[in-house]
Amino acid sequence: MSDKSATARIIFMPSGLRGQVRTGQTVLGAARALGADLDSACGGRAICGKCQVNVLDGAFPKEGVTSSASHLTPPSEAEEKYARLRGLDKGRRLACQARILGDVVIDIPPQSQIHRQVVRKQAGGRKVATDPLIRALLVDVEKPDLADPSSDFARLAQALEEEWDIHELVPDPAVLPKVQEALRDGDWRVTAVVHQGGEKEPARLIGIRPGFDERLSGLAVDVGSTTIAAHLCDLHTGDVLASAGIMNPQIRFGEDLMSRVSWAMMNDGGAAQMTAAVRDAINDLARQVAARAGLAASDILDVTLVGNPVMHHLLLGIDPRQLGQAPFALATGEALDMRAAAIDLELAPAARAHVLPCIAGHVGADAAAVILAEAPHERREMTLIVDVGTNAEIILGNRERLLACSSPTGPAFEGAQISCGQRAAPGAIERVRIDSKTFKARYKVIGCDLWSDEEGFEEAVAESGVTGICGSGIIEAVAQMYLAGIIDANGRFNAALAQTCPHVHARGRGFAWVLRAGEPEIAVTQEDVRAIQLAKAALHAGARLLMDEMGIDSVERIRLAGAFGNHIDPLHAMVLGLIPDCPLQQVASAGNAAGTGARMALVSQSARQEIANVVERIEKIETATEPRFQEHFVAAMAIPHASAPCPNLAAAVKLPEKSARAADGRRRRRRKK
Repeated sequence: MSDKSATARIIFMPSGLRGQVRTGQTVLGAARALGADLDSACGGRAICGKCQVNVLDGAFPKEGVTSSASHLTPPSEAEEKYARLRGLDKGRRLACQARILGDVVIDIPPQSQIHRQVVRKQAGGRKVATDPLIRALLVDVEKPDLADPSSDFARLAQALEEEWDIHELVPDPAVLPKVQEALRDGDWRVTAVVHQGGEKEPARLIGIRPGFDERLSGLAVDVGSTTIAAHLCDLHTGDVLASAGIMNPQIRFGEDLMSRVSWAMMNDGGAAQMTAAVRDAINDLARQVAARAGLAASDILDVTLVGNPVMHHLLLGIDPRQLGQAPFALATGEALDMRAAAIDLELAPAARAHVLPCIAGHVGADAAAVILAEAPHERREMTLIVDVGTNAEIILGNRERLLACSSPTGPAFEGAQISCGQRAAPGAIERVRIDSKTFKARYKVIGCDLWSDEEGFEEAVAESGVTGICGSGIIEAVAQMYLAGIIDANGRFNAALAQTCPHVHARGRGFAWVLRAGEPEIAVTQEDVRAIQLAKAALHAGARLLMDEMGIDSVERIRLAGAFGNHIDPLHAMVLGLIPDCPLQQVASAGNAAGTGARMALVSQSARQEIANVVERIEKIETATEPRFQEHFVAAMAIPHASAPCPNLAAAVKLPEKSARAADGRRRRRRKK
């Protein structure tokens, strides 16, 4: 028996936390006392195996400690049983069983840390610690007897307080009917699923299971105006268990956001119809991803949701009409926590829902999620993030300052307003190259890896056909037309080519370049070029406004976000003038950054607090009221731009000579206030 007055020195690695603890205490108890990051779900019963540690042997002169495996008690019967049934690596101990006899240095491996690191992207990705608000905690509850009249829930709450330091627990009404049955089915040993709440919220019992069952799953949802994507995640590890996406059913009420706002304005109950449609879609996705992971939607305990302001309001059942007219006021922009059932989500009966904060009337929670994923607020470099869509959301800044705006690009980038345009689908042209001598095109279509001039192409696309051109394809087509000399910097066709080139035709009062002859013919007309110029000029002008406000003439880093941004070729985007000049190696896709940010918020309460704090300091610029927007818009109509120098682009590709410039290439900086 150890001397209760004796103490030993313990050091936890890799954190370096250290202190004097009494001998006889378990390593897990010492870790909790000193605040070391050591996991445990079973409350020290040698069941879960999450508290595995390594003992470091040898002298540590700097620390004044000599550590040895013999400074811990031998493996207990429970520990030996765990090793026999589930296995323990050589040298590993269960911290809940190993008791301290002398000075010791303990290494906590990554898999035993509560805040395990999750890489959010493949290369160079930021890492986020998993610290979900929901925990699965094994407890033993005192059986009732006549001498103790307290309720089953009261005794459960007392056990959680004594074993897990959970205070003032409140039950979710949906869980209370299950408490008594679970306690008796588990012979008074149960897994309590606890939502820890925030600073102002109490801990809440949201689930109870007989025996030991630590499964925790949550759903991250990106509600886009075109598509809705859902990711089912393990809340312990952050791993994605299954993903699925569907077209947003609200499209039947209007292809773009303002069309949907108009629907709400012009139809009684129109907003409610769109709210029901999006909630039904999320429920369908929840069932899909749960089934793929071998679960039921009723197993999903938490959900995070992001979307642009119109999607945000419709999801919450808020009429979006105020977002369609100045001053574009949000009904609410703060982060919201609620029961998932409050927004008709059919998940676990007591499942929770978290909606990320919006930034401004036209810059939504999806942009906040992108910021969380890309972390410009942590970087020294000046970063421009552009979420390309019908209403482009633009973020500019670094760790010193962040600005945000939206710019009305319209639906041209999604194939609308383009004569042969279509949404991205099998058969749509997505890549275009033009021979500068013959002006003939070679192209690729979605669903086929071959270029059109490669053997076997026609057979490979026989089923889907070549049906039109999608957003990434039209961007490349117009950029390639400029590089080849089919159109000039002002977007006008070279009329002389209509007399000498079989691919350029006169069409009414204008011209068209034929990308693919046959049935259907796919061509790019003068009106198509103008539609793309208008869209790209609006986006570029928004970025320039933010650069003016920041007092800079160039950016060091650009990220293209969103499903569409993921498919844009950086070189062609810069040739077109969609984005400002920047070193090409610093221009990249951010992937599904909004979905990544939603997943980060799902598995990390610190990530939720982080983005809430960041959004509070973002400065919003309203493009509709900025007098210089029109000036920037006009200059940005030119390809790539009427006046802005493009040294990085010029170094990467030979640009046609411009006959004249709209300006001398110098830009006035906005005077700092």
